[in-house]
Amino acid sequence: MTLLLPLAGALVAGLWGVPLSPSPPEAPAPPPLVVETRNPKLGLHTRLADEPQAGRIVRTLEMVREMGAPWIVELFPWAYIEQAPVRFDWSHADFVISQARQQGLHVIARLDIVPAWARPAGSSTRYLDEARYADYAAYAAAFAARYRGQVLHIVVWNEPNIPLEWGGRPPNPLDYTRLLCTAYGAIKEANPEAVVLAAGLAPNLESPQAGGAWDDLAYLQAMYEAGAGTCFDALAAHAYGWTKPFAQNPSPDRLNFRRVELLRRIMERSGDAGKKVYITEAGWNDHPRWLNAVRPAERIAYTLEALRWSETQDWLAALCFWQFGMPWGGASFQVYYNFVAVDFTPRPIYEEVQRYARGE
Repeated sequence: MTLLLPLAGALVAGLWGVPLSPSPPEAPAPPPLVVETRNPKLGLHTRLADEPQAGRIVRTLEMVREMGAPWIVELFPWAYIEQAPVRFDWSHADFVISQARQQGLHVIARLDIVPAWARPAGSSTRYLDEARYADYAAYAAAFAARYRGQVLHIVVWNEPNIPLEWGGRPPNPLDYTRLLCTAYGAIKEANPEAVVLAAGLAPNLESPQAGGAWDDLAYLQAMYEAGAGTCFDALAAHAYGWTKPFAQNPSPDRLNFRRVELLRRIMERSGDAGKKVYITEAGWNDHPRWLNAVRPAERIAYTLEALRWSETQDWLAALCFWQFGMPWGGASFQVYYNFVAVDFTPRPIYEEVQRYARGE
């Protein structure tokens, strides 16, 4: 009974016009934390789109800051947020972005993954007909408007130069340029301050005539020839080292980390020297048996060399490694890109990059 008395008194007071006690004000949000680092370009791809646990999201972002990385790249799937036309569920994205900002992190948002209502039945989640480009652009604009002042950098799609990411179809740089330009206009109208990034391309040496993947250098050149230069503010890039050391020079017939420098040369030749490059995926794998992996000590050495190199490249805005950690364990080669184990135990690569970022 004693638990009901205060409620009864409040109701009586309200009915008889006696002023009720005001509710206590909400505590102000604490100020954002600061990332302490020697390299403001350092970042990680965080893989939080499929993480349902709030505590794990918070811990991920804490550990990114503690490592000394001011940047994260995160996927915000169209299919998850707009499950029916113009019906948005921003709850997961709101939480990730608010927590990232609390940790003092800059978010690079990658937008792709097509909802079922916007593609043919049974098609790939990367399949997007040109008739649906406006729907994707509307989603991107809604994202840009909602997070104006919170998320500045938006990547339009991912690796459109390979069939897997282009809906199982042969890649077409003209089609992607149309998508990019459609999205660019919508994003800029919603948030003129947004920095729109053209998608990171998958590094490969395939011939476009083969009907499969497009060589990333040829694809970027074809984008420029299609008029893409007016439809992005910066270029996202993927820079994997595979089995090659960081120091290996770039060459058009070679896949290595520094291949990204060849993408940069295409930008310069195309009159885009004033635009920055954001490496949104990068790194080496240290699986003990995968043919494309290196030894753990080599991975550490090459990663630190890449970071020191990044400090000297004026055209490079961010170097974000793949990946903080997958939301599941296992022994597949993908897990050996991780910086931490599934229980957040730091791997040696995390600890060595952390020492570097601290200037040790």
